[in-house]
Amino acid sequence: MAKTKAVFQCSACTHEVSKWVGKCPDCGAWGTVNEVAVSASTAAPGRRAMLPSTAAAPLSQIDAKVTRARSTGVSELDRVLGGGVVPGSVVLLSGEPGVGKSTLLLEVAFRWAAAREETALYVTAEESAGQVRLRADRTGAVHDRVYLAAESDLSIVLGHVEQVRPSLLVVDSVQTMLAPEVDGVIGGVTQVRAVTAALTSLAKATGIAVLLVGHVTKDGNMAGPRTLEHLVDVVLQFEGDKNSSLRMVRGIKNRFGSADEVGCFELHDDGIACVDDPSGLFLHHRTDTVPGTAVTVAMDGKRPLVAEVQGLTVKTEIPQPRRAVSGLDYNRVAMVLAVLQSRGRVFLGKHDVYAATVGGMRLLEPTADLAIALAIASAEADIALPAGWVILGEVGLAGEVRKVTGLGRRLAEAERLGFTTALVPPGSEKTKTGTMRIHEVGDLRSALRLAELRKSRAPREVVAVE
Repeated sequence: MAKTKAVFQCSACTHEVSKWVGKCPDCGAWGTVNEVAVSASTAAPGRRAMLPSTAAAPLSQIDAKVTRARSTGVSELDRVLGGGVVPGSVVLLSGEPGVGKSTLLLEVAFRWAAAREETALYVTAEESAGQVRLRADRTGAVHDRVYLAAESDLSIVLGHVEQVRPSLLVVDSVQTMLAPEVDGVIGGVTQVRAVTAALTSLAKATGIAVLLVGHVTKDGNMAGPRTLEHLVDVVLQFEGDKNSSLRMVRGIKNRFGSADEVGCFELHDDGIACVDDPSGLFLHHRTDTVPGTAVTVAMDGKRPLVAEVQGLTVKTEIPQPRRAVSGLDYNRVAMVLAVLQSRGRVFLGKHDVYAATVGGMRLLEPTADLAIALAIASAEADIALPAGWVILGEVGLAGEVRKVTGLGRRLAEAERLGFTTALVPPGSEKTKTGTMRIHEVGDLRSALRLAELRKSRAPREVVAVE
C-alpha cells in the first residue's frame, strides 16, 4: 500500500497550507480549506496524487437512469430542454427585462407541483412576496406545494432548501443574490460566480433541479463572467419583441440534448401559453392573393416555420429613393434589389422599396432571397403570385438560385399547411411531397418568367457624356 499523508487544501483555488485555517490565504474564501489525503509515492515531480473518494467504474456499468429527464409540464420548454429537466441539473434562463422570464418559471413551478406529489421552491430576490402572489393569482399559478421565499441572502436560501426539501428550485435572479462570505458587490463577477458555484454544488449533491434567471447586457449577451455559462448544464435564451406577444426560448448550450431547438410561446394578460403550431402566426390569412406577397419556409434550429414576406414599391421624385426593411436583413435585401435590377431587369431606381415580414418574425437566413425578390417584383408589376405557392432558394450575385438545407422538412411543413406548389433550386434532393407540384428554377429570370412577372419594360437609361 502506498503511504499517504494529510494536507489542507482550498476547494475553491486548490491552494495548500500546512494546517487548517478558516480563511484561504490565497483566494480569501471562508470555510473552503479541507483535509485531503495525498499519496506521495505515485506523484509526478512537482505534483501530489490525491486518493479518489470513489473508484473509477467501467462506462458500461454507469446507471443512465439518474440523468433521465422529467417533464416540466410546459411542452415547448420540454422540447428545448430535450424532454424535460434532469434531476441535479442547473438551467440558466436569460433574457431582456419584461420579456416574461418570471412568468414562465412561475408557470413551470406550478405545473411541476401540480403534476406530482413534490414541492417546488420559488426564490425571488427582485420582488416582494406580495408581488409574486399577485402574478400567481393573475396567471392561475397558486398551489399548496409551491413555496415562495423573498430572500437575497444565499445562506438563508440554503436554509429554506433544507426546510422545504424541494425537488425543483427557481432562483430569480442570480445577479441579485448575495454570498455573505465572499467579497464584492451584488451582481459583480465574484458574487455571481460564487452564487452559481454554490447552487451548482447544491444541485449535484442533493439531486435538486435548479432553474436560474440571468440578466442580459445592452447587447443582449449574458451579464457576468463567461465562466458562468460553463458552470451550468443548460443555457437558454428567452427572446421576444415588446410590440408582439410572441416569445421564443432558444437553446444555446445543453449537456442532455440538442442545443438548436426552439420553443414558441404567446404572452397574454393571464399568463403564458405554448404555441404548438407557430407557422400560423407568421401568415396573414386571406381568401385571395395580393400583389407584393410571397411565402417561404425558414428553419429556426430544427423547426420549420412558414413565413410571409411582403414588398411594396412606390414611385418617388427624390434622387435617392428610400429603402425600408422590417424583420429582414437590410444588407441582404439591398443585395437582392441589386440582383433583381441587374439580372432580372426589374428597374427600381425611381421607386421607394419597403420589405417586411408578417407577425413580428425575424427572417435572416438566405433561403428567403428568392421570396423577397418575387414579392418586390410582384409589387412593382402589380401582379399577385398564384395562390398556394411557397418559394425557397438563395439568390447569388450572378442571379443563380442556390440550394438550401433541410428542403424536405421545409416542403413537408408547407404541404401540411395546404400549399400546393413549390419553387425550389435545381438539383435538390428528392423529397416525398405527396401531391405538391415542384418547379425547379435555375436563376432569377426563370422564376420571374414562371410567375408571369416579366413584361415589356423600358430599356436601361443611357446617360450622354459630354
